[in-house]
This record gives sequence, structure tokens and C-alpha cells, in this order.
Amino acid sequence: MGDGTTVSHLPEEILLKVFAAVSDTRTRNSLSLVCRSFFQLERKTRTSLTLRGNARDLHRIPTSFTHVTHLDLSFLSPWGHALFCSSARDAFPLVTSLAVYARDPATLHLLLLSPWPELSRVKLVRWHRRPPTSPPGSDFAALFSRCRSLASLDLSSFYHWPEDLPPVLTANPVSAASLRRLNLLTTSFTEGFKSQEIESITASCPNLEHFLVACTFDPRYIGFVGDDTLLAIPSNCPKLSLLHLADTSSFSNRREEEGFGGEDARVSRATLEALFSGLPLLEELVLDVCKNVQGSSFALEVLGSKCPKLRVLKLGQFQGICLAHGSRLDGLALCHGLQSLSIGNCADLDDMGLIEIARGCSKLVRFEIQGCKLVTEKGLGTMTCLLRRTLIDVKVSCCVILDTASTLRALEPIRDRIERLHVDCVWNGLKESDSLGHGFLNCDLNGLDELGDGGEFMDFFGGGECENAGKRKKQRCKYEMGVHDSFLESDGNGSYGKSWDKLQYLSLWIKVGDLLTPLPVAGLEDCPSLEEIRIKVEGDCRGQPKPAECEFGLSILACYPQLLKMQLDCGDTKGYVLTAPSGQMDLSLWERFFLNGIGSLSLNELHYWPPQDEDVNQRSLSLPAAGLLRECYTLRKLFIHGTTHEHFMNFFLKIPNLRDVQLREDYYPAPENDMSTEMRVGSCCRFEDALNRRRICD
Repeated sequence: MGDGTTVSHLPEEILLKVFAAVSDTRTRNSLSLVCRSFFQLERKTRTSLTLRGNARDLHRIPTSFTHVTHLDLSFLSPWGHALFCSSARDAFPLVTSLAVYARDPATLHLLLLSPWPELSRVKLVRWHRRPPTSPPGSDFAALFSRCRSLASLDLSSFYHWPEDLPPVLTANPVSAASLRRLNLLTTSFTEGFKSQEIESITASCPNLEHFLVACTFDPRYIGFVGDDTLLAIPSNCPKLSLLHLADTSSFSNRREEEGFGGEDARVSRATLEALFSGLPLLEELVLDVCKNVQGSSFALEVLGSKCPKLRVLKLGQFQGICLAHGSRLDGLALCHGLQSLSIGNCADLDDMGLIEIARGCSKLVRFEIQGCKLVTEKGLGTMTCLLRRTLIDVKVSCCVILDTASTLRALEPIRDRIERLHVDCVWNGLKESDSLGHGFLNCDLNGLDELGDGGEFMDFFGGGECENAGKRKKQRCKYEMGVHDSFLESDGNGSYGKSWDKLQYLSLWIKVGDLLTPLPVAGLEDCPSLEEIRIKVEGDCRGQPKPAECEFGLSILACYPQLLKMQLDCGDTKGYVLTAPSGQMDLSLWERFFLNGIGSLSLNELHYWPPQDEDVNQRSLSLPAAGLLRECYTLRKLFIHGTTHEHFMNFFLKIPNLRDVQLREDYYPAPENDMSTEMRVGSCCRFEDALNRRRICD
């Protein structure tokens, strides 16, 4: 300003609100270096802090972060090692939320010698094996005995034995009664919590509002979840607003190829109705059963009427969710308030059911469909037409009739609106040189009579079978005009433009051995706002022929100008880490195939999961992979979810602006580093010292 007034002359109350609105860490760090007053303002408004330094340097933590309430110690380096520090209490006196890697009970015992008086939320992380010498419940004893006001406990990434927790809750009734949120979706479980353990936990924690638990619905197992357990949950915890019950087999990312399992869960319609009626405050419900739940339409109608606040719903292997008979809405379509819906492995869901759901659930912002083999391009396309005003997040997976190109054509009505997208890379003969031309879809509902017999589709919109053709045509035209009013003008050929203007996040699944290069010609050639991509490569390399091409196709992603973040997940790719049989490639050659061309991308952050050899439980970065990753000269953050050798890590010192590198063995069971010939504590410390000695330009 001309009179010399600057932003620093604003009242402190206003500046505090401005600083509190800044979430980017680097921006906050820059602000704190402007002047002493900005430094003090930044420290007063920084309420969340994730420490990424070496655990040996914790005694050097500055005492200026006294206003931090959320403290994350789970990413300290060397990752996954025991944390021995009792000084955090003095450096961060106001902590109310804590995340920590608790490899053994001594970690929590030491941290809580002088517990934070307001500590109410705790997340424990552990991917290593549970110490065999630890007595049952020792992982939680110190936590519940010293934190009497604990309101939230997250064990989703903490490997433990299911039988450890219920006795501790029973022995500490005051702490258990204070719990409001309990996350037991531990992905490393094979069988999860048994029915009697779930009943004991809910009985000990009557005030739970959020309850997430891994279990088994398979009646062949002892302790499977059935009618009795489902009835006990609302009886013990009537205040639940979030309930998440997931069968442990849903964590395996299984992709059904041959129909659906014929076994039914022991869950009756009457039980589901009683469950929904007993939880009127539900806002989010996940029932990922992985066993058939038959005839669920009527129970879902009860859900819609008894749970008016329901906004998020995920159903796994529920059959008959929407009968789609006549013009009356039924089943799932009566859950009118839903904003997020996920449907998995529904064998009888077809286009008509999908359209009925779109009519009834008109507020959907997020929609996910997986393994529904009767859904076609026209059904999904009509649904996106009906939900064009709200739908911005879509996931389509394992639907055999929907390959990549047909899925993208079905999503044409929301090209200009969608922000997050997942598709499977199923090319069905599509090649990089192919041209698909215009999409099929112009949302002309006049042409959709073929979806049903003799006008069944129009029955959805009030047309009866007895009406004459003229009246039916009039109704169709009237409905079509109402739908088209919300669209952008098309070019007259059914295409709404090829640009995905607002797409910021793209997730892809691809089978090992397939190429990524047909992605642009499938319909994703123009994504000007795409910032982050996740690619999951899955399959068995053993027995696979040598790829005809020398690279997987990462270089094709250079057509996305704003792409800064990538997650390349080859963790479910299996092969030979050592010498492969004659005529086959070992994992180092497969890694060269996957990573070729990655240097042509201007990435800022990369997460990489190396492929694995199950026989030796090894996920290790190979020499070719380290050399190719070194070519990513723009990287600032590199996280390898596996192990490697120290001299391979030294390759990364050649990346000029690389600031943050870490090995995270976040899979079960994480290897014991003292038994490994790869990165150990000393190796990590030497590499980090070399990395921190470098001068970073910015």
C-alpha cells in the first residue's frame, strides 16, 4: 500500500484466522520465516504435526510447537523400530490425538509414563509380528489404565491377536465406557474377531458412536457372525452413527472370475430389519459380507425409513437389492438421502435396477460398483445422465461387460464434472493406434425401450403397459427434455467434449503383462487438471511370457501436464525374486519393465510398492528399479513400501531436490530387520545423514 501499511499491520485476531486457514506444510514453513511475529502466529495456529526425522534426534525437538494437538510419531525413521522417548510430553503439552508405531508394549509404556491429561484419540501402528513373549493384552494395558478419557482408538494398522482386546476392556470399565470411536478393521487378520468377542466388546463400550470391525460371515468357521451378533450390536450400542462390518476376505482384493460363491450368510431378513430399526442415528453403514444375503430388498426399505440420516452405504454380496418391477421405487432406491453408495458382487443387479437406484438416490456424489456382471454401458450411461448434477466420484471395477472404453463412454455426461475416477484397464483388443471416434451416448431416452420388454423402461416414469403408443411417446419426450436441460450442449453426435476438465485423481487396475499405452485412445487423452494417479498392477509373473514391448507404458502419462503425484502399486504382483526358471523373467526384469519411462514424468511425490516373492516373504527394490527411479529428477518425496540395499539407496542422492525418502515395510508380516541382509538401522541412519547434508535449492 502507498502509506506503508502491510499485512502484518492487521489485527492479530484476523491474522490468526488467516494463518489457521493455511494447510500446506511448506507454505506454513515459509510463513514462519518471514519475521518473528509471523513465526509466533504460525506456531500458535499449527495444531497438527507429523514428525519424519530420526528417532535418535527426538531430544532436539524445539519447544515452540506448544499448540499442537494432533501428533503423529508413526513415520519416524528408521520406520517400524521401537520408539524410546519420554520427552514428547514436554515438547507437546496440549496433545489430544496421538499416532505411534508401537512395535512392543514398552513403547506405549514409556510414552505414557507421564500421560497427556487431555489425550482422547490414539492410533496404534504395527506391521511386525506380535512379540511372542508378550502376555495377552499387554499391548493395551498401559493405554487403558492411564488414559481414562480415551474417546477414540484406531487399530486398523496394528497387528494384534483378536482375543487380546476384550479382556482389557472388561478390566477397565471406566475407560471402555468413555470410548466413542473404535476401529478394529485390522487388514492383517485372517479370521477377524469372533462373534462372542464382538458381543463382549460392544457390551463393554455402550457409548460407541463409530464401530468398525473385521470379522467372518462364513458359517463354516467357528465364531462366524450371524443373527445373534447382529442383534446384539444395536442392543449394546444404540448410539451408533457409523457401523462397518467387513469379512476379512474382502481385504484380499479378490477379483471374481467365475460367477459368485453359492454359499449364503446366516443373516435373515428379520435380523436386518431389527438391526436397522435399532440404529436410528446411522449416518454411515458398511456390510461387506462376502457371502450371499438373499432377498434384501424389503430390509433395505426398512433401512431407508428407519435411518433418515443415512448418507454413506456399502453393501457386499447383497442380492435382490432393487426389484425394478413397474414404476414404483423399491428396495435400495428408497434410501433417498444417500450421498455415497458402493455395491459389490450383486449377481442380479441389471441396468433397470441401476436406473431405479439413480431415480431414488438423486443426491449421490460418489458411486462405486464392483463385480456386477449384468450392468452394461447403456445402464451405467443412463445412470450418469440422471445423476449429472451431483455425481463427481465414480469407481467401476470387475464388471465383465464394461471394459475401459465402454466405461469411459458411459461417463461422458459427467466428463466436465467428475473429479475422482477408478477404472480397470481391460482393453479387449484396443491398441494405441486405434481411434474410437465419438461416444455412443446422447442420453436419448427414446431409444432405450430395448432395455425392457415392451416399454418396461418407460414404466419407471409412469407409463403403463396399457397406454397407447402416442401417449407413451409424449411421456418419453417430456422426460427427455427434463434430463437434457441439465446438460452442456453436445455437438449433435452424442459427444460432450473429450476433455475431463475437473478430473484430479485417477485410479487404474491392470493385469500383469498388459500395457498402459492404450489409455489415451480409450478416452482419457485430455485431463488438464489431473494431479494424482494410482496404478495397481496385479497378477502372477510366474509362467507369464516375456512382454513383447520393453516398457509398461508410464511414459504415456506425460500427456497429463499437472501430474505431480503417483502411487505405483506392484505389491500384489508375484514372481521369482531370486533365479527364475529357464525362459522366465525374475522380478528385477519385471521391475525394469514396469518402471521404464518413469523419468519422463515431472513427479513431485512417488509411492512405490515393489513386486513380491511369497515363498521368501520378500518385497525388495532391485538394482534396475533403483537406477530407473534415479531418473526422476523432479522428485521431492519418495516412499518405497518394501526393502532394499544401502548401496541401491545411494542412487537417490543424485536426485537434486529429493528431500524425503523412507522405506516402509507396511505389509504383514514385515521382515525383522535384525535378520535381514538389506537395510538395517545403521544403513538408514547413514543414508539419511547423507541426504540431509545436501543443499536443497528451495
